[in-house]
Amino acid sequence: MATFNDLIKQNTLVLVDFKADWCGPCKMMAPILKEVKHQLKDSVKIIKIDVDKNPSVAATYQVRGVPTLILFKKGKQVWRQSGVLQASQLVQIINSHA
Repeated sequence: MATFNDLIKQNTLVLVDFKADWCGPCKMMAPILKEVKHQLKDSVKIIKIDVDKNPSVAATYQVRGVPTLILFKKGKQVWRQSGVLQASQLVQIINSHA
């Protein structure tokens, strides 16, 4: 199984959604991320990380609130934001780093 570091070092942009099952805004992000994936297809990989099940990964990236989205390009963090964003905003941000 690929490690988190393997996943974010790919050539494709990788959007990581740090979330929790108990988080209302995180649930709102699910259909938004689905829409982003639908629009951008294979130009972005979207990974969901449950902060309760993966506390070490959350700690490494200093995720203090959920949802937190972090965009990686070849293993480097190029953008991050906490809170809910609209699909159109996310598509614009991802395209700006492509």
